[in-house]
Amino acid sequence: MKKPNIVFILSDDHGAWALGRETPEIITPNLDRLANEGTYFTNFFCASPVCSPARCSLVTGRMPSAHGVHDWLCGGNVSCGSLPEELQNRYRAETEAVDYLEGIPNCFDILRGAGYRMGFVGKWHMGDSLKKRDGFEEWTVLLSGGCEYMHPDVCINGKPQYLNEYVTDFFTRKAVDFIDNHPSEPFSLHLHYTAPHMPWTHDQHRKDILSMYDNCRFDCHPFTALHPDQIAMAEVGDTDEKRKYLLKGYYSAITAMDEGIGKVMAALERNGLSENTVVVFSGDNGMNLGQHGVWGKGNGTYPQNMYDTSVKVPFIVWGPNFVRRGAKVDNLISHCDVLPTLRDFFGLSKHGTEDDLVPGESFLEELTKGCPHKDRQICIIDEYGPVRMIRTHRYKYVYEGIFGGHQLYDLSMDPEENNNLIGMPEYEGIRRHLAAELEKIFEKYTLYPYEGLKTDPVGSGQKRKIQKENDDVFDREVSLFKNMKKQKKIEPR
Repeated sequence: MKKPNIVFILSDDHGAWALGRETPEIITPNLDRLANEGTYFTNFFCASPVCSPARCSLVTGRMPSAHGVHDWLCGGNVSCGSLPEELQNRYRAETEAVDYLEGIPNCFDILRGAGYRMGFVGKWHMGDSLKKRDGFEEWTVLLSGGCEYMHPDVCINGKPQYLNEYVTDFFTRKAVDFIDNHPSEPFSLHLHYTAPHMPWTHDQHRKDILSMYDNCRFDCHPFTALHPDQIAMAEVGDTDEKRKYLLKGYYSAITAMDEGIGKVMAALERNGLSENTVVVFSGDNGMNLGQHGVWGKGNGTYPQNMYDTSVKVPFIVWGPNFVRRGAKVDNLISHCDVLPTLRDFFGLSKHGTEDDLVPGESFLEELTKGCPHKDRQICIIDEYGPVRMIRTHRYKYVYEGIFGGHQLYDLSMDPEENNNLIGMPEYEGIRRHLAAELEKIFEKYTLYPYEGLKTDPVGSGQKRKIQKENDDVFDREVSLFKNMKKQKKIEPR
């Protein structure tokens, strides 16, 4: 078999619910086509419900407790002194660029070793954005984790600059150019959109896309009271009018991205590459837009939450004959399983002690052959600093190591996670079993000094690498919406 091209598309803050086939109000014809024609995974999970840790786990196969990134990166993205003057004020707090993945085997190593010509376009947010990684011919990146959609700050061919172009359209154009320039050689293109990450204010999005939702009722998420632990730094729909306004912006960001994905698919077809290209689509972490009264992802609340809407992500694989067409996979699978699946696909065996830190296993069989219900050796696990989750098909246990607000849900009877069963005697045996499994897994897949239980991110960002146990590397400011009063230097534990 000829080596297939690979196009990996990653969205940002994109809940598994936010596709047209799940929420018909959202206009996503191209993603719906990929899901209908390819293999659609209904129970796919990130490793941490916030961007940088989730992305690092996706590419390394490790949990945050083994790669050391426990919050979104507010430091180490760039070195301010290396930027043009117009950008320095925005990044004045970032004095040193940090490669958080340095020395850690990752998916890019596998693809480079397989002989692919590689391109990266979009949001990196795993440290030192200006440094073009080995093997990449194209390196067009967002400088940090977020931007204004209409005035993004990016690096093109080593040159940091502002653009006056809708960022989603810009990333699409660069991806299409890469495909058009390499029609006859195997390539691996990584297109990481910043959509649908906030801002969702309407001045940040295309008017023609926004107008597609002028008559939308936004009934998919009824207006609910805010979660008591809702943070104040997010864009919050605390009135029904504001809820609809923000949903319109979020939906529009997704639809603009979907339009771009259609252009990428058209480029593959135009170059005769459709029959030998695997297209993968996923989100980095989930998102709440009113579900559970939360606006945001895992750090939409403090303490951080592990609702399914925060940890479940879309995952679609479309491609050649070996990818099942029109298939749906309900097995529980995680981003930590991606690296083992790549190795399985290329016939690579495990090697070295580094692999002992990768908890995932291949899902190639589900993708290519189909299989009945399958429970992986390790259940789905997530972590956000001292908040940890273990999930089976039926049960979810959340260890909340900040204030001790642990949670247990029976998802067969309570899929919306409304009824916390902690303290109910009839479920105590299940809680003990899941707690023991969670402790055992992290004991095996943790690397000193990165253990999440000994970190204390509040959801406001990680400034630098962890160098020692209990290292103070996190921004400590957090404010709750209910009091709108900044609480500095919180010491909850």
